[in-house]
Amino acid sequence: MSQIEVIREAGVRFDADIRGHRLVFDQPINNGGSDVGPTPTEVFVASLAGCVAYYATRFLERHGQQSDGLRVRAEFGMAAHPSRVGSIELVLTVPGLPETLRAPLLAVAEHCTVHNSMRLTPAVHIELDNVLAAVVPAELRTPGVSFAAGARSTRP
Repeated sequence: MSQIEVIREAGVRFDADIRGHRLVFDQPINNGGSDVGPTPTEVFVASLAGCVAYYATRFLERHGQQSDGLRVRAEFGMAAHPSRVGSIELVLTVPGLPETLRAPLLAVAEHCTVHNSMRLTPAVHIELDNVLAAVVPAELRTPGVSFAAGARSTRP
């Protein structure tokens, strides 16, 4: 599995380490942030747009077409109960695209990895790490003793 780590920096700003690349998440000022980066939701939608752009570019290369000027514009709306992205509209612009390639390009773009992952939802498991184990250096821990939910327990 690939691994990404997100670390809180300050306030509601988080830095993600993705294969040595740094991505900053933040919130707008009116939502308690300092607006030094996009929100996680904006990055989610941008991931879809970026994936569509990548698949479209590869399609054009395979068909001997230029991808200069290619762009994807994304608009999204929120839904409530539960809070989530409720709708996404993407507009793919490819200057000079022959009419005969419009439908095949759209079919490829609609099956990018991110879009496929949204349609066939991945299994997501969230667990809470043992916080005490994370802050107490290994050399100071007592072998066979673990701490969970504030209670000390010993493992058999």
